Amino acid sequence: MIRACILFSLMSILSCSQNKIPVPNSETGTLEVLHKLPKILKESSGIALSEDQKNYWIIQDHGNTNTVYGLNFNAKIISEIDVKNTVNNDWEDITQDRNGFTYIGDFGNNDNERQNLAIYKVKLNSSQTETEVLQTTTFFYPEQTKFPPKKSDLLYDCEAFVVYDNNFYLFTKNRSKNFDGTFLVYKVLNKNGEGDAKLVGKLKIDGNFSEAAITSATINSKEDKIILLAHKNLYILSGFSPEDFTKTLIKKISLNHDSQKEALTFKDEKTLIIADERKDKDFGNLYQFKLE
Repeated sequence: MIRACILFSLMSILSCSQNKIPVPNSETGTLEVLHKLPKILKESSGIALSEDQKNYWIIQDHGNTNTVYGLNFNAKIISEIDVKNTVNNDWEDITQDRNGFTYIGDFGNNDNERQNLAIYKVKLNSSQTETEVLQTTTFFYPEQTKFPPKKSDLLYDCEAFVVYDNNFYLFTKNRSKNFDGTFLVYKVLNKNGEGDAKLVGKLKIDGNFSEAAITSATINSKEDKIILLAHKNLYILSGFSPEDFTKTLIKKISLNHDSQKEALTFKDEKTLIIADERKDKDFGNLYQFKLE
């Protein structure tokens, strides 16, 4: 009887807490599972809040179609928008500007071999079934001279960007041998055609690949904080300027949870929305994280 009571109590605790993932720093709140993503969204690579703030736009990466999915706040698909006159080479992030235009980062570069990196500008609304690319920005990294570089210098993959000061800011994903948490920050001019890519920062964060490899980014409305995502952590960037990220302050927030998180957006100034990829029957969720 005592054993049964203990078992019942344990099951009750697990049932009540299954959607709450505790974060070590209590002042930062908890990572909360909101919803399971639809089965079609197995490899979510980027998420953005819509212009009217009534739904999310979500994309998938290499091997998937050139489709932007509209999700309501219950993670139900309300639209599937085919992006015409382009392909999904490796779509890795999606973001918006202050004028309501959406940008898709086709710059995934796992092997550091690509020379066709691009950002597509589109206009989206949930009643669409298709849309056309309004602007294509192509670019290259001036510091990369070999395709691929040597294994100790694989710094030119990218899965994270924001629009800031009307330009694109890209945060590269380090895939180097003997990973040390270094990543590069590039400014790319927001224009049609080839946009100059300028290195504005070389930063480093402590941790292994799951803790410190950057997979998505988002910026707040005041444009004074950029949040970077890794599989296990968030990083809050502040103290940067349009031409200089070298003095950036970086605050780490441990999520105390390990999954392939690759999509991040602000829902409001205090709320972050995160999505991860499905692995077998696990993960593939939409999460909420409250900032202090």
